[in-house]
Amino acid sequence: ISGIIQKIERGIVYVDFGRAVGIIPREEQIPGERLTRGQRIKAYLYSVEDSPRGISLKLSRSHPKLIEALFSIEAPEITSGTVEIRSIAREPGSRTKIAVFSNDENVDPVGSCVGQKGIRVITIMSELGNEKIDIIPWSEDPAEYVTNSLSPARILDIEINNEEHKAIV
Repeated sequence: ISGIIQKIERGIVYVDFGRAVGIIPREEQIPGERLTRGQRIKAYLYSVEDSPRGISLKLSRSHPKLIEALFSIEAPEITSGTVEIRSIAREPGSRTKIAVFSNDENVDPVGSCVGQKGIRVITIMSELGNEKIDIIPWSEDPAEYVTNSLSPARILDIEINNEEHKAIV
Protein backbone atom coordinates (compact mmCIF):
# COMPACT_ATOMS: atom_id res chain seq x y z
CA ILE A 1 0.00 0.00 0.00
CA SER A 2 1.32 3.45 -0.89
CA GLY A 3 0.76 6.67 1.03
CA ILE A 4 2.21 9.97 2.19
CA ILE A 5 3.73 10.48 5.63
CA GLN A 6 1.39 12.77 7.54
CA LYS A 7 3.37 13.10 10.77
CA ILE A 8 5.96 11.38 12.95
CA GLU A 9 5.19 11.42 16.66
CA ARG A 10 7.24 9.64 19.36
CA GLY A 11 8.70 7.23 16.81
CA ILE A 12 5.32 6.29 15.33
CA VAL A 13 4.84 7.18 11.66
CA TYR A 14 1.34 8.18 10.51
CA VAL A 15 0.69 7.51 6.81
CA ASP A 16 -2.21 9.14 4.93
CA PHE A 17 -3.98 7.17 2.17
CA GLY A 18 -6.57 9.80 1.34
CA ARG A 19 -9.57 8.07 2.96
CA ALA A 20 -7.72 6.42 5.86
CA VAL A 21 -4.64 6.84 8.04
CA GLY A 22 -2.32 3.97 8.95
CA ILE A 23 0.44 3.75 11.53
CA ILE A 24 3.91 2.23 11.35
CA PRO A 25 5.03 1.31 14.89
CA ARG A 26 8.73 1.72 15.71
CA GLU A 27 9.33 -2.08 15.70
CA GLU A 28 7.96 -2.32 12.13
CA GLN A 29 10.24 0.41 10.73
CA ILE A 30 13.55 -0.22 8.96
CA PRO A 31 16.39 0.50 11.42
CA GLY A 32 18.31 3.64 10.47
CA GLU A 33 15.79 4.74 7.85
CA ARG A 34 15.13 8.49 7.81
CA LEU A 35 11.50 9.26 7.03
CA THR A 36 10.24 12.82 6.58
CA ARG A 37 6.84 14.45 6.58
CA GLY A 38 5.34 14.63 3.07
CA GLN A 39 7.44 11.72 1.77
CA ARG A 40 5.65 9.06 -0.32
CA ILE A 41 6.36 5.53 0.90
CA LYS A 42 5.19 1.98 0.33
CA ALA A 43 4.39 -0.26 3.30
CA TYR A 44 2.86 -3.69 3.94
CA LEU A 45 -0.62 -3.67 5.53
CA TYR A 46 -0.48 -6.52 8.07
CA SER A 47 -3.38 -5.75 10.40
CA VAL A 48 -6.78 -4.05 10.32
CA GLU A 49 -8.34 -3.62 13.76
CA ASP A 50 -11.76 -2.24 14.64
CA SER A 51 -11.41 -0.26 17.87
CA PRO A 52 -13.80 2.08 19.71
CA ARG A 53 -11.94 5.02 18.11
CA GLY A 54 -12.44 3.66 14.60
CA ILE A 55 -10.55 1.38 12.26
CA SER A 56 -6.81 1.12 12.88
CA LEU A 57 -4.49 0.16 10.02
CA LYS A 58 -1.11 -1.29 11.06
CA LEU A 59 1.68 -1.07 8.50
CA SER A 60 5.16 -2.50 8.26
CA ARG A 61 8.32 -1.56 6.37
CA SER A 62 10.32 -4.50 7.79
CA HIS A 63 7.97 -7.42 7.02
CA PRO A 64 9.30 -10.01 4.49
CA LYS A 65 5.95 -9.89 2.65
CA LEU A 66 6.81 -6.27 1.67
CA ILE A 67 9.64 -7.66 -0.49
CA GLU A 68 7.24 -10.12 -2.13
CA ALA A 69 4.71 -7.34 -2.84
CA LEU A 70 7.37 -5.00 -4.29
CA PHE A 71 8.63 -7.75 -6.61
CA SER A 72 5.08 -8.54 -7.75
CA ILE A 73 4.69 -4.86 -8.70
CA GLU A 74 8.02 -4.74 -10.60
CA ALA A 75 8.11 -8.21 -12.20
CA PRO A 76 5.07 -9.23 -14.28
CA GLU A 77 6.34 -12.84 -14.24
CA ILE A 78 5.67 -12.99 -10.49
CA THR A 79 2.22 -11.42 -10.88
CA SER A 80 1.27 -13.95 -13.58
CA GLY A 81 2.58 -16.89 -11.50
CA THR A 82 5.29 -17.94 -13.98
CA VAL A 83 7.93 -17.15 -11.33
CA GLU A 84 7.34 -17.90 -7.64
CA ILE A 85 9.12 -16.50 -4.61
CA ARG A 86 9.61 -19.63 -2.50
CA SER A 87 11.55 -18.19 0.43
CA ILE A 88 12.58 -14.83 1.88
CA ALA A 89 15.21 -14.16 4.54
CA ARG A 90 15.51 -10.54 5.60
CA GLU A 91 17.53 -8.32 7.90
CA PRO A 92 15.63 -5.02 7.45
CA GLY A 93 17.88 -2.15 6.45
CA SER A 94 20.84 -4.42 5.76
CA ARG A 95 20.19 -7.28 3.34
CA THR A 96 17.60 -9.65 1.91
CA LYS A 97 17.88 -12.99 0.18
CA ILE A 98 15.02 -14.34 -1.88
CA ALA A 99 14.80 -17.77 -3.47
CA VAL A 100 12.86 -17.88 -6.75
CA PHE A 101 11.55 -20.74 -8.86
CA SER A 102 10.07 -20.82 -12.38
CA ASN A 103 7.16 -23.03 -13.41
CA ASP A 104 8.25 -22.60 -17.06
CA GLU A 105 11.66 -24.05 -18.03
CA ASN A 106 12.01 -21.32 -20.70
CA VAL A 107 11.89 -18.53 -18.09
CA ASP A 108 14.94 -17.62 -16.02
CA PRO A 109 13.56 -16.84 -12.52
CA VAL A 110 16.61 -14.90 -11.32
CA GLY A 111 16.87 -12.89 -14.56
CA SER A 112 13.19 -11.97 -14.53
CA CYS A 113 13.51 -10.60 -10.96
CA VAL A 114 16.75 -8.72 -11.67
CA GLY A 115 15.49 -7.21 -14.91
CA GLN A 116 17.40 -5.80 -17.85
CA LYS A 117 20.58 -4.15 -16.55
CA GLY A 118 19.28 -4.77 -13.00
CA ILE A 119 16.56 -2.12 -13.24
CA ARG A 120 13.85 -4.11 -11.40
CA VAL A 121 15.96 -4.99 -8.37
CA ILE A 122 17.55 -1.50 -8.28
CA THR A 123 14.07 0.07 -8.09
CA ILE A 124 13.17 -2.13 -5.12
CA MET A 125 16.53 -1.51 -3.42
CA SER A 126 16.05 2.27 -3.67
CA GLU A 127 12.53 1.97 -2.19
CA LEU A 128 14.06 0.17 0.81
CA GLY A 129 16.90 2.63 1.38
CA ASN A 130 19.53 0.74 -0.66
CA GLU A 131 19.05 -2.52 1.23
CA LYS A 132 21.10 -5.22 -0.53
CA ILE A 133 18.98 -7.88 -2.26
CA ASP A 134 20.37 -11.24 -3.37
CA ILE A 135 18.22 -13.32 -5.70
CA ILE A 136 19.05 -17.03 -5.77
CA PRO A 137 17.54 -19.99 -7.63
CA TRP A 138 15.41 -22.22 -5.36
CA SER A 139 16.13 -25.94 -5.39
CA GLU A 140 14.33 -29.01 -4.03
CA ASP A 141 17.73 -30.46 -3.07
CA PRO A 142 18.82 -28.95 0.30
CA ALA A 143 22.55 -29.20 -0.52
CA GLU A 144 22.13 -27.35 -3.81
CA TYR A 145 19.84 -24.77 -2.16
CA VAL A 146 22.39 -24.02 0.60
CA THR A 147 25.18 -23.84 -1.99
CA ASN A 148 23.16 -21.33 -4.06
CA SER A 149 22.37 -19.23 -1.00
CA LEU A 150 26.03 -18.96 0.02
CA SER A 151 27.19 -18.02 -3.48
CA PRO A 152 29.68 -16.56 -4.49
CA ALA A 153 31.51 -18.39 -1.68
CA ARG A 154 33.01 -21.68 -2.82
CA ILE A 155 31.71 -24.69 -0.87
CA LEU A 156 34.33 -27.32 0.02
CA ASP A 157 32.08 -29.75 1.90
CA ILE A 158 28.46 -29.82 3.04
CA GLU A 159 26.64 -32.11 5.50
CA ILE A 160 22.84 -31.94 5.54
CA ASN A 161 20.87 -33.04 8.63
CA ASN A 162 17.27 -33.34 7.41
CA GLU A 163 15.81 -34.25 10.85
CA GLU A 164 17.07 -31.05 12.52
CA HIS A 165 16.91 -28.91 9.35
CA LYS A 166 20.57 -27.97 9.70
CA ALA A 167 23.57 -27.90 7.41
CA ILE A 168 27.26 -27.89 8.26
CA VAL A 169 29.21 -26.18 5.48
